[in-house]
Amino acid sequence: MMSRQSNHRETFAVIRDDDAAFQEESSTRSQNVLTAMKLLAASALFYSAGTSFAQTWQQPTVTSSNQPFHGEEPSAASVPTNNAYSFTNYRHLDVVTHGRRLNEISKEAPPSYMRDLVEDLKARKKLMEETPPEEVKYWFEYTGPLQKYFYRYSRSRKKADSFEGRDDSGVVSSRFVEQAGGGTEYSKFFNRNPNEIPKDEIPAYTRLLDNCLAMGSTNRPNRSEGSVWAELFGKTEGDSTLPDRCRILFSINTVGAGRGTTILWETRPPLPHSAEPRPWISEQETAATHLERNLQEIDAMCATGLIAARVQVLVCEPIPGVWTDWMDSMLPNCGGKADPMVAGKDAETNQLEDRASPVQVVVTASPKTADVCHNLKSGFMEQRMQDLTLAPPYLTDQNVDFNSFDPSKKTTHPDLVSSDDHDLYVAFKWSTLITIRAVNSFLQASADLAIAAASRDADTPISKEDEEDGVTVVLSSAPSSPFLIPSFVRVSYVSEENNKVAKWRMHGDFFHPAAWEICKDSFDMSWIPNSLSGSGGVTPVCDGVQNCGQWWVYFAEEQMPTSPEIYANEVTAPLVQGGSNYVWMITERQRQEVVKVKVCIHAAGDDKSKKDQCGDYPQAVIPLGDLESFLMNFTPNTALGKKHGSNRFPGYSRAEERKRDREKVKERKQLKDQEDIEKALFEYTIYPAALFHKDATIKAARARDFALTGAKRDPDAIGPQMIKSAYYDVTITKPREATSAWCQAIARNGFCTLYADYFRSFVDERCMEACGMLKNWSKIQKVTDEL
Repeated sequence: MMSRQSNHRETFAVIRDDDAAFQEESSTRSQNVLTAMKLLAASALFYSAGTSFAQTWQQPTVTSSNQPFHGEEPSAASVPTNNAYSFTNYRHLDVVTHGRRLNEISKEAPPSYMRDLVEDLKARKKLMEETPPEEVKYWFEYTGPLQKYFYRYSRSRKKADSFEGRDDSGVVSSRFVEQAGGGTEYSKFFNRNPNEIPKDEIPAYTRLLDNCLAMGSTNRPNRSEGSVWAELFGKTEGDSTLPDRCRILFSINTVGAGRGTTILWETRPPLPHSAEPRPWISEQETAATHLERNLQEIDAMCATGLIAARVQVLVCEPIPGVWTDWMDSMLPNCGGKADPMVAGKDAETNQLEDRASPVQVVVTASPKTADVCHNLKSGFMEQRMQDLTLAPPYLTDQNVDFNSFDPSKKTTHPDLVSSDDHDLYVAFKWSTLITIRAVNSFLQASADLAIAAASRDADTPISKEDEEDGVTVVLSSAPSSPFLIPSFVRVSYVSEENNKVAKWRMHGDFFHPAAWEICKDSFDMSWIPNSLSGSGGVTPVCDGVQNCGQWWVYFAEEQMPTSPEIYANEVTAPLVQGGSNYVWMITERQRQEVVKVKVCIHAAGDDKSKKDQCGDYPQAVIPLGDLESFLMNFTPNTALGKKHGSNRFPGYSRAEERKRDREKVKERKQLKDQEDIEKALFEYTIYPAALFHKDATIKAARARDFALTGAKRDPDAIGPQMIKSAYYDVTITKPREATSAWCQAIARNGFCTLYADYFRSFVDERCMEACGMLKNWSKIQKVTDEL
C-alpha cells in the first residue's frame, strides 16, 4: 500500500475498462495504417494568433474564460477538413510582435546569441590556416570535446570500460550531456537573465512560447491571486496576474520499467543525498535513472519561465506513494515540493497535504486486464496513451453526433489532468529522453507547416513547374490539403556490451547514435514553399522572397521496430503515419483535427464509402535543416542483437531491390570476413544519424537536379549534372573548408531553429543550404578547356 496518500497527487483512475472496444478500435486503426505503402506528404495545421511575452496553464478546478482569441467561435466538425485554416487566416489576425524585424538583423553586427558561433568559426579557420597541410586531419571538421563512452560495466570491479572519442552527431544523449536542459547551448539560451537580453532580441527568446500559443488552446488559464496557477508558479504582486506559459502535458508510458527482473515500483526511489555512487545508466541498472533524468529535463523546462508542465504517469497497477512523492520532489520548478526523504520515507508520514502537484499517477488497467497491460506485445498502454491524449467523445458516449460535436471539448473524467486545456501534448516511453530542444523544434516545425498552408489561398492554382517537378508539395487552406505533423525517430548508441562491436561501430574516433526502425528506403524528400515562420507566432517571412521554403523528410513507410514493439504496433498503430508509438507530440490544434477524423470514422461504422470521406490520418515529416532534433535518444537499447522479422523490416517497400543488392555482394566475394560483414549489412539494420542526414540531403539534391535537367539530362552521365550538395558531393581527400563544416555543425546541433531569427533573416546566406532552406542547392561549376 501507499506510504502516504495525498489527495492532490494520488489520483488513480481506471481508463476504459471496455477491452472489447479497445480490441475492435485497435484492429480497425492498425489495418487502415498498415496497408499504406506510400504515404501522402503535405499538411495544413491550426493557427490561433500569437501573442505576448509569456503565458501558462489550466487546472481542473480553475474556471478559465471561454472567450477565444480574436472573437473566433469554437468550430464544430460538420465536415472533416484536415485543415485548421479552413476557418482562420493569419492575415486577419492581430498578431503581436515585439522587438526589431528580421530585416533589421545584419551579418556584420549579429545578435548577441550568435557570438559563440562567430568565435567558433574564427577558431576553425585559425586551426585550418596554422596547421601544416600534411598534418591536417579529417576530424578538424569536428571541433567538439573529447568524451568518454562507457560501453560495458563490471560488477566485480564496480567500474565501466570506456572509449574516448567525439560525438559529432548532434543528438542529445543522457550519457554525453550530463546536465539537463537539452544541451549546453539550449540551456544557456533559455535560462539567460531577462535583464541581459537586448530589447530588440526578445522575439528570439520568446519564439517557443509564441509558437506554442499560436498552435495551442484558445482557452487560457486563470492566473489571478488565489488560483492554482499562483500556487504552482508563484504569487502575484498586487492586482497583477502571473504571465502565461506554454501548457504541456507529459504522458509517460512506464510499462517495462524495472530493476533487472523486478518491477520498478517494487524497489526504492533514488536517494537525493546518498553517499553511495549513483547507478550507472545502462541496461544492467535500474530504470529509475532514466525516469529521474526525464523529470530533471521537464523541471528544467519549467525553470525557463516559458513552460508550465504537468506529468501524467501511466501505470498498470497502483504504486507506492513514496514513488509519487519522489516524482513530485523532482519537479520543484513545476510546482512540486522538494521533500527531504531519508531511506525512502517521509518524516510526515501521517500528514495529509492539500496542495496542487504537477504529477498525477493514472492506473490504466483493472485487475482483470493488468496482465495484458504488462505485456509489451499487447499495445494496451499505447492505446490508453492515445485515448488519454486525444480524448475523443465516443470514449464516453457511443452516440456522438458528428455534425454538432465540438472537438475542443473533452468528455473524459474531469479528475484526469489530460481532461484539462493544454497547448502541447508529449507522449513517450520512460526510456526515451525528452528535452526542451525537441519541444522547441516540434513547435517551430508545426508553425512552419501552418504558415505554408495559410500563405496560399484554397482557390490558387498550382503552377505547372511545381506540379511537374516531382519534389514540390504545395500546401494551402483547401479542405483537401493533407494533414502533416512533425514526428520522431528513436536512436541509440549501438556499442553497448560488446567491445569488438564498439570499436567497429565507432567509425574511428567518433560516436554515432543509430536508428534501427528506418533505413534509407523509408523516406522521400519534398520541398514545401513558404514553410518558414517568423517570430511572434505563425507569421510569414517568405513574402516577396523567391524560392523560399524548406526541405522536408517525409516517411514513405511505417517505422519498423523489433520484437516486442513491432507486435504492439500491429495492435495499436502510431497516431501519425510513419511516426513512432514511443515518442510523439501533438498540439491542441492538431489534436482537434485528429479527433474529427476519428469521430467521423467511428460514426461511419462499417460503411466504407462514408469512411473514405473522413480524410486521412496525419502524415509524419521532419525538417531536413533540424533533423537531429527529431532523433530521440533511447536507452537502454532493447533492440541490441535482435533481428527484424522476415516481413517486418525497414525498407519493406523495396524488398526485391534489397534482395538483389545482397546477391550482388555475395557474388563478388571480394570482402574479408565476408560472412560477418554480410550479417552487419543485411541482417541487422543500423542506420547512423550522420548517414541519415547525408542520405536525406543527397536524395533532395538529386531529386531537384532531375527536375531541373528534365529532357536535357544526359542519360549516360553519372551523378549530378546541374546542382549538387556543396558539403556531401565532394571527393574527400582532405577536410572541407572551415565555413562549410561550421554550417553543418550548426544544423546538426539544432541552431538553425534555436537561432531562427538570424538564419531566417536572409542576411547571411552561408548556412542556408545546411539549414535546408536552399531549393536549388549549389550550382555545379563547369570546367572549360581553354587550350
